[in-house]
Amino acid sequence: MIIQTLKNELNLADWQVKKVIKLIDEGNTIPFIARYRKDVTGSLNDETLRKFDERLKYLRNLEEKKGNAIKRIEEIGKLTDDLKNKILNAKIQVELEDLYRPYKSKKRTKATVAREKGLEPLAQIILKQEIKEDIKKIANNYINDEVKRPEEAIEGAKDIIAEGISDNSDFRKKIRKNTFFTGKIQTKAKDKEFSSEYETYYSYTEDIKIIPPHRILAINRAEKEGVIKSKIECDEEEIIKYLNRHMLKNISKIPEKIEYNKFTTPIIKESVKDSYKRLISPAIEREIRNYLTQKAEEKSIEVFAKNLNQLLMESPLVGKTILGWDPAFRTGCKLAIIDDTGKVLDTSLIYPTEPQNKVAESINTVRKLIDEYGINVIAIGNGTASRESEEIVAEIIKGTDVEYIIVNEAGASVYSASKLASEEFPEFSEGERSAVSIARRLQDPLAELVKIDPKSIGVGQYQHDMNQKRLSESLTGVVEKVVNEVGVDLNTASYSLLNYISGIGNTTAKNIVAYREENGSFSSRDELLNVKKLGKKTFEQCAGFVKIDNPDNPLDNTTIHPESYGATLKLLKKLNYNTSDIGSKSLKLDNVDLDELSQELDIGLETLKDIIKELKKPGRDPREDMPKPILRKNVLSIEDLEDGMIMQGTVRNIVDFGAFVDIGVHQDGLVHISQLVADRYVKHPLDIVSVGDIVDVKVIDINLKRNRIQLSMII
Repeated sequence: MIIQTLKNELNLADWQVKKVIKLIDEGNTIPFIARYRKDVTGSLNDETLRKFDERLKYLRNLEEKKGNAIKRIEEIGKLTDDLKNKILNAKIQVELEDLYRPYKSKKRTKATVAREKGLEPLAQIILKQEIKEDIKKIANNYINDEVKRPEEAIEGAKDIIAEGISDNSDFRKKIRKNTFFTGKIQTKAKDKEFSSEYETYYSYTEDIKIIPPHRILAINRAEKEGVIKSKIECDEEEIIKYLNRHMLKNISKIPEKIEYNKFTTPIIKESVKDSYKRLISPAIEREIRNYLTQKAEEKSIEVFAKNLNQLLMESPLVGKTILGWDPAFRTGCKLAIIDDTGKVLDTSLIYPTEPQNKVAESINTVRKLIDEYGINVIAIGNGTASRESEEIVAEIIKGTDVEYIIVNEAGASVYSASKLASEEFPEFSEGERSAVSIARRLQDPLAELVKIDPKSIGVGQYQHDMNQKRLSESLTGVVEKVVNEVGVDLNTASYSLLNYISGIGNTTAKNIVAYREENGSFSSRDELLNVKKLGKKTFEQCAGFVKIDNPDNPLDNTTIHPESYGATLKLLKKLNYNTSDIGSKSLKLDNVDLDELSQELDIGLETLKDIIKELKKPGRDPREDMPKPILRKNVLSIEDLEDGMIMQGTVRNIVDFGAFVDIGVHQDGLVHISQLVADRYVKHPLDIVSVGDIVDVKVIDINLKRNRIQLSMII
């Protein structure tokens, strides 16, 4: 069943599903499978493989729970062939829970208490609907020390009937479906209304089936903060009629012609109403809200993940000496200069902002640093005092070739206070570490951002209102994907980068750094096998993702896996080349017969294609194709904007309802989803733009009071 489900959900062939399961069970990582087992999987990409892995874990967990449920029901002697088949065919967790509910150990309920009082037989008599006398006379037979009156016995029997109705899996499935497709979510202000970001939800109604994910998360947050209360409304009367039709015997489909047992029908109807209002409705509402929240979280995590992927893939600013500027007021602005390799050359502290206002002194200090170190770019963090710092920087660089850029410093303070930062820069203050981080994240975003918890990078929405474990797993997967896609230099990569390489975990990453510090630079990939606790399996998983600059074997500076070195050398020899020709213009590989070579070299066709691609451009950084950061020389404020202005900006964040674009005025402008394109409906902003994109925008509205800018990409 697992194979069939994965095949249908991911639109894969039967053989692909079986092969991928085998590869995963053998301990291969997703990056390794995606890059080096294309011939085995049919070239499945990283994204598909991660979905596959996630669903495989879910389905295996579901199968385990099915087995436990069947075993438990069998132990209490209630398992039938029909029930067993229903459990085995359950496709989702909630369906299994519905089937297992009647047999699950429960806390003491009204029905439990009634059964303890011996009222189960009375409930069964009522359900048969065959009695010909007043139910109270029959109830007299159930009076005992705990049941004093016939009315008490009847009430207890009704509790048992109500729980039985609630435990019926068919009823729950039908009601859940009905509520989801016909119900509405309603919100109201909890107390008196006041101005807040949640004003929209002070009196709000929307169909459950169409409410967008970001509204669900907003409602959840507003409820959590005690601003609003919400409920799900549906046609209760229709649901109760449905239950009555199934619980009452001899009932006509035409309500006006109902025939019933006058002694039992009123009791069953009361039980139905009680069951729905007290037991079913609250449970269904919780389930639907949980489902909506889960789907909203999945969508937000997907957006967050795509944003993070683009942010990590932003083009490095190579060959520049950068001054990182961590702005502040009272404590001063911390400065750090790094060279084009990321090495820290110097640090400084200036006080150009309030309350010291040592502007002239600060300008003089920075100009001296520019002259002394040949600074090309100043990277200003976008935190407190950023605007004031920007104005001073613009004054400093007048008449020079130096440019500046505002850098998103989200997470820089988290890093600067971390154990990792104190180990990396034990002699620096937290402010100095933060300034280094700001400079480095402009120079090489990936290498620096991997040091920070992905959740702290700030490219998503409602990240604090969702399942943190699932968010962390997803974002960690994104970082892992990007790090392995780009690859790392084995001799310069930090522990933080190595930690994300396929097959290399926390301990192994530290061992690699320790080996490097003790023995000097690696001269070959094979030398990794000398690292403590790095065995053959780990080597297989990681070797292709680490590169060595100027190695003994030129193939060690490519993404070609060592397992394919033999085939690569045969290929070069057959075409009258050698390893010194790798990457040169003399290497002509465009007109080779791939099918023939694949068979002759005994290597998969897809692997051969990747080898040829790498031989043409060895060690190519995929980030080279990404837009370059926009550097500036002059300050522009929100007051300088006018309606209709055409500007160029960088997409900084994407949410369900639009994209935020940095146009160089300190306050990002919003391009609403309706303003992304003019000629078609846009389902999600990610279909049009990505984080890091350089886009042309038009100013369509400026709200100085609320410090908001509305932009349009429809120009």
